[in-house]
Amino acid sequence: MFAEMRTGSNFLEANLNALPGVVCHGEVFNPFFIGKKDQTDLFDITLSAREADPLPLLRRLRERTDGLAGFRYFHDHDPRVFDAVMDDPRCAKIILTRNPVESYVSWKIAQATGQWKLTNPKNLKTARAHFNAAEFEAHLESLQAFQVRLMNRLQTSGQAAFYVDYEDIQNLDVINGLAAWLGASARLEALDDKLKKQNPEEIADKVENYPAMEVALARIDRFNLSRTPNFEPRRPAGIPGYVAARDVPLLFMPVKGGPVAQVMAWLSGFGGAEQDFTQKSLRQWKRGYPGHRSFAVVRHPLARAHAVFNAQVLGSTQQDFRNMLTRQHGVNLPKQGANYADPQAYRDGFLAFLRFAKKNLGGQTAVKVDPHWASQSAVLQGFAQAQAPDVVLREDRLTQGLAWLCAEVGATPAPLPAIAEPALVPLSSIWDEELEVACRDAYGRDYIAFGYDDYAA
Repeated sequence: MFAEMRTGSNFLEANLNALPGVVCHGEVFNPFFIGKKDQTDLFDITLSAREADPLPLLRRLRERTDGLAGFRYFHDHDPRVFDAVMDDPRCAKIILTRNPVESYVSWKIAQATGQWKLTNPKNLKTARAHFNAAEFEAHLESLQAFQVRLMNRLQTSGQAAFYVDYEDIQNLDVINGLAAWLGASARLEALDDKLKKQNPEEIADKVENYPAMEVALARIDRFNLSRTPNFEPRRPAGIPGYVAARDVPLLFMPVKGGPVAQVMAWLSGFGGAEQDFTQKSLRQWKRGYPGHRSFAVVRHPLARAHAVFNAQVLGSTQQDFRNMLTRQHGVNLPKQGANYADPQAYRDGFLAFLRFAKKNLGGQTAVKVDPHWASQSAVLQGFAQAQAPDVVLREDRLTQGLAWLCAEVGATPAPLPAIAEPALVPLSSIWDEELEVACRDAYGRDYIAFGYDDYAA
């Protein structure tokens, strides 16, 4: 059962346990106990043994339970168990949810009273919750992230779960429907009534600063409407493209389309450069260079797109690729090796390429995203699969950034060589607002992620 604190998981567990042939053992993989509070062993496996390896307890849970064995799993329980459960299609998944505001308020009241379950109404302890906006947002973010992760694993593995909401667990028909879904032959005639609802009042009566809560909730983007849509495919880490200096512990993680040749020439000035890494050789290099620093360099999105247009589009010798851009996406290209008739035609060709890039990154073309014009954000996220760079430098402050890196590793800064990147027409001579808008449409994530203003600003 996937649930969270204060979602009604105790009540649902009690009703599952009322079914013959079904046993839910509680929070078996809670980091601080096994099954229930203060319990430190289960099926002859201790807390320390479970900490060393949780999978034997998972196996023993199945082997030593008469009937269908289960447990409750929250987002902060042992992550090693999550993969084992999700990879097993024979394991039924129940997903219990509750309005996150209600679960948060209930959690705050339980913290204040110390009462987490109620069986006798005479023992009810009451308190009013204090709503903390920052704490709630963190609570909401962790819940949403786990639910997205859970849903994605179900989708990619072709599995289905039984979803049940907090309001539904009071419905006998729903509980019996869950029993049928689990394959249990028994049905309940009535719900377990040992556990009592602790805080039945309206939420306004349970929060001491309710007006402040209303204001805080109003500004939360509940449906994530402000996010930048991203349909760009994930990029690999690109380890073979990494470049390391031989005499200093510096590792360059190139973002194609940026000043790669210039930085590689600078790095080669430290005794030459080592390339063509594998995961194994990269680990060996890191061990051999203690105190190493890795870095990447990003470029203004419009300047990068312009460089890519010249090098990868106008400079391409692949006629099929050129024909595709021209015929399907309206990118007016001169014949291979020729020039445009005038700067205006060049500017129009570049504008059409930016519009193609937007469609390509949005998954609206049959052409896969080339790493030269992939967003820099996606490239850096790809790096992070192996290792995120220690530092991300901006091209416009590259000299200062490289000097700082040298100081970090105790090296004497070397001058940055001037390497011109050929362009048929300088970007500064064709820049206009329409080009900038087209680039923002294609690379909005990069403008936001790296704080770039207009190229001509």
